[in-house]
Amino acid sequence: MRVFGVDIGGTGIKGAPVDLERGDLADERYKVLTPHPATPEGVADCVKQVVDHFGWSGPVGATFPGVVTGGTTRTAANVDKGWIDMDAAALLTERLGGEAGGSPVTLLNDADAAGLAEMQFGAGRGRGGTVIVLTFGTGIGSAVFTDGRLVPNTELGHLELHGHDAEKRASGKVKEDEELSWQQWAHRVQKYLAHVEALFSPGLFVIGGGVSRKAEKFLPLIEGIRAEIVPAQLQNNAGIVGAAMAAHAARAGGPPERGGSPAVSAATARPAAGRPAAARSAVASPVGWPDAGR
Repeated sequence: MRVFGVDIGGTGIKGAPVDLERGDLADERYKVLTPHPATPEGVADCVKQVVDHFGWSGPVGATFPGVVTGGTTRTAANVDKGWIDMDAAALLTERLGGEAGGSPVTLLNDADAAGLAEMQFGAGRGRGGTVIVLTFGTGIGSAVFTDGRLVPNTELGHLELHGHDAEKRASGKVKEDEELSWQQWAHRVQKYLAHVEALFSPGLFVIGGGVSRKAEKFLPLIEGIRAEIVPAQLQNNAGIVGAAMAAHAARAGGPPERGGSPAVSAATARPAAGRPAAARSAVASPVGWPDAGR
């Protein structure tokens, strides 16, 4: 089965149809630069450009670099502040032609999407306990899993590190902007990982984002971390794959379970008519929607 995934980042917006059986892109991804300022309207136009490039008609999953609840974007650290408290899923659905046009949009946090893909098809597959997927790019995204279940919207890139948001000290963009050597940057990443490890005690860190393509240049330089540290196997395509997974699961009626099949639980199902919705649980709900993104 093919579903379209779009990864909205602070630097670029990329997407492609995804083969959900293989957990890989079905076609070569298409990328455009994120507009500056990255306003909702401007970004929506770019998402449409990416989707139209493939002539796609059907469900679309999209990521966003910030907190997403109920299809609404709550934060906007690396994009225009106009995204705050916007029904972004509705905006993107309308821009792509709406439900009638066959392109409803499911929206979720970008690192959560990457994490879902890595846990299903990549470096986290089959791992229990606490696994933390970190994406180093324009900022630092995080996805925290406990026994395969996602705790959504953790945003650990905004933990304080030496008086600053961690992503202002150790993101991939900071390495480029400050022209840090791999040794210098790895030292900052090491301090950040030590801080996260002290708070969560994970058994595994999965390092994703664009830098994962060059993992051999910095991972051997990181010392003193008890948890295993591995590069993301899906590398910078993980967000696209995870977005497509989310769209498929939302249309099927529930979040993707660890085995890949959609499931509906008391914590995630739409309530039957006349019945109150069950209380939501971050642990019981792997992706923290499903009525949220559509």
